[in-house]
Amino acid sequence: MTAEPISLVVGLGNPGNQYDRTRHNAGFWLVDRWADKLNAKFVAEKSFFGEVAKARWQGRQIVLLKPTTFMNRSGQSVGALARFYKIPLSSILVAHDELDLLPGQVRLKSGGGHAGHNGLRDIQSVMGGPGFWRLRIGIGHPRSLGLMQAVADFVLHPPSLVDQDAIDRALDRCDQAMPLLLESNMSRAMAQLHRDDEPPTKSA
Repeated sequence: MTAEPISLVVGLGNPGNQYDRTRHNAGFWLVDRWADKLNAKFVAEKSFFGEVAKARWQGRQIVLLKPTTFMNRSGQSVGALARFYKIPLSSILVAHDELDLLPGQVRLKSGGGHAGHNGLRDIQSVMGGPGFWRLRIGIGHPRSLGLMQAVADFVLHPPSLVDQDAIDRALDRCDQAMPLLLESNMSRAMAQLHRDDEPPTKSA
């Protein structure tokens, strides 16, 4: 499974120090790691409503984006940057937290519904469809982790130490798969990413 090379990697999250370690910012954690690996630094770009890091990968430009709008306005940032650089949907990879996967799991897919994720919903609305790649970083669901929190409260709190360790291991696999993802060798990337670490049995 190959596709157009990835030119834009978007990490979803909420801006502000108070949200840095919350589950909803898992997409930010991923692009921060990749910026370090690519020796790129994020710079605030008001015209793109976000922080942007530019890197070179095998002779071409890769743009990393962290929207500084809140989650439910992520499409404003993605749309502005994609239009400026003329990046098609198929060359965009969006990293985001995923309630339907346990901590330690990560899945790659193209398209699909937003499943109530406000960041994905807004990107799909602004960009005119779901035809971008998604790196789904498992954070678990309060019910699957035996918690009584409402979902809105759950995603805006940090993971337990056990869950954070599992998420970090999943992000390690994303780092290892980064060359495959940027080259759009998606079949090999899926094979590498979908070998799950054993997820935690309960939150601690």
